[in-house]
Amino acid sequence: MREVLGFAAAGALAYAADLGLFVWLRGPAGLDPLTAKALSFLAGCSVAYAGNALGTYRHAPARGPRRCLLFLAVNVAGALVQLLCIAVTHYGLGFTSPRADTVSGAGIGMALATVLRFWGTRALVFRGEGRVGSWTG
Repeated sequence: MREVLGFAAAGALAYAADLGLFVWLRGPAGLDPLTAKALSFLAGCSVAYAGNALGTYRHAPARGPRRCLLFLAVNVAGALVQLLCIAVTHYGLGFTSPRADTVSGAGIGMALATVLRFWGTRALVFRGEGRVGSWTG
């Protein structure tokens, strides 16, 4: 349970960074939705890695750049899920407002991507390191 809560806390901070930057880039900065999401993703990914490496999995031994690259790959996969949600609603369904882009990318896309990111972070990046018991209880 501690692992899930730690992952959720790191994710909440990353979500806030991602969403805040996306809304600003899409609104006042005037960027297109896919560029705004790509840039906000990089900020959110950095916050998530720091939160997980320094918090949730802080007892895991350092392994160099491989872990960071795996984390980035898992998060890129999650970002692609979010971008796909935005692309489908913005370009496919014609919902082109900043609010629709936010709901699609930061709501629906983030929920789907979170499942993928939790599995990938746990199974590929921090494989059994620093855990106390199973995350299922």
